[in-house]
Amino acid sequence: MPQTDMPDGDMPDRDRPQSQINRRRFLSAGAASFAAIPLAALAVPPQFETSHPKIKRDRQTALDLLSPSASELQHGLELHADAIVFDSYGFAPRAAVDAAVLNKAANLGATHIELEDLREEMTMTRMVRDDEERAEFEEAFRASGVTCVFQNCGEEGQAPDMLIKRLARFTFTTDMMPEFWSKAVKPADVERAKKQGRRALYFSGNGVPLTQQWASVADELRYVRIFFQLGIRMMHLTYNRRNMIGDGCAEKANGGLSDFGRAAIAEMNKIGVIPDVAHSGWRTSLEAARVSQKPVVASHSGAAAVNRHIRTKPDEVIRAIADSGGYVGVCCIPPFLGKGGDINALLDHVDHIAKKFGPGHVTIGTDTAYISRYQERESAKFTPPGTNRVRFAALWPDDAFDGHPRRDPSLAWTNWPLFTVGLVKRGYSDTDIRKILGGNVLRVAKATMPPDLA
Repeated sequence: MPQTDMPDGDMPDRDRPQSQINRRRFLSAGAASFAAIPLAALAVPPQFETSHPKIKRDRQTALDLLSPSASELQHGLELHADAIVFDSYGFAPRAAVDAAVLNKAANLGATHIELEDLREEMTMTRMVRDDEERAEFEEAFRASGVTCVFQNCGEEGQAPDMLIKRLARFTFTTDMMPEFWSKAVKPADVERAKKQGRRALYFSGNGVPLTQQWASVADELRYVRIFFQLGIRMMHLTYNRRNMIGDGCAEKANGGLSDFGRAAIAEMNKIGVIPDVAHSGWRTSLEAARVSQKPVVASHSGAAAVNRHIRTKPDEVIRAIADSGGYVGVCCIPPFLGKGGDINALLDHVDHIAKKFGPGHVTIGTDTAYISRYQERESAKFTPPGTNRVRFAALWPDDAFDGHPRRDPSLAWTNWPLFTVGLVKRGYSDTDIRKILGGNVLRVAKATMPPDLA
């Protein structure tokens, strides 16, 4: 079957295989055609119908790779529609930049830092003011069937003034679009959003905020409480590089958790913040899981037994995370997945973790976002002045990964319903699928929240 949209053809549906009829309806029916089809005749839940060309192409790619039967497709889509789907680490759909605004800033002499900050702000907030971007944003969210995203609301570091920028932007967008989504501060808020047919964000800080004055351990960690009060519910212990907490995943020394890191985890346990070791070194991850009194997670990672990579975790680490009550979220980044880096590779990682450590300890944390179809158009209008040096946090080894060209489209964020279809095809029970889709994230969120605030 081709990777592009399925042609209508001249063959009547009565002469087609049932699975092809289902796929045609899933891929091609928009709002107008849906209205003309009796509800009982629909093979898929109506909220997943779309006429968006990119979403349709990505779905077709994933369907070609999965090859589900008609019953697997229908059951998976219906289950996805009914379940709480909680991306254990990801990004809400992103808007396109406004090239005219960027060009004006560049012509006025804006620095690379200013331009990057402006670009980021537009991708995170333009759907509030721009009708075209808002329609794109809502279409992608509906197509994904995602209830809540554990949203990256911080940059890669510890400085509070840096960490607060993305937090402000996502607070702003949820405040300004309350009819569509909201900021969730308790697990019950996510459950309520599902019942109301709305979406939600649960906030991750992407770093432990530190005063960096080093007057005392207590003083150094006092912003953990402040950021919790602002809505942050998960924090990276490290990001690739070494910091005062421990070693990042790209540090060759693999030095493990520091004494200060142990104090930081104890403070997070007390306040109600989930320790995230997704970007931590293997020894740091192992020791964090063993010393924490609450669940530790690797929110967007994978299994090193399936593909050995600095961003995946070996079985010893996954065992410690599972023993803490936590989970490993399998991401949608092809080089981390290996073996072609497509939707089937994603499911291979889920299989390994679920079969060896139990379906209660694996989730999907995409680490990806849907990007507006208008981004390419706007980017072509903007020419950045000069080149940038590699940023400090981007310590990364050369990666010779060479995947199949179908890998990225099959892992598109809007293909979340087909991740569920893939789990059905691999024989998981509905109960276990619900855990993987969102139940495990909710369980850890509930276990971490202080009882007097739950």
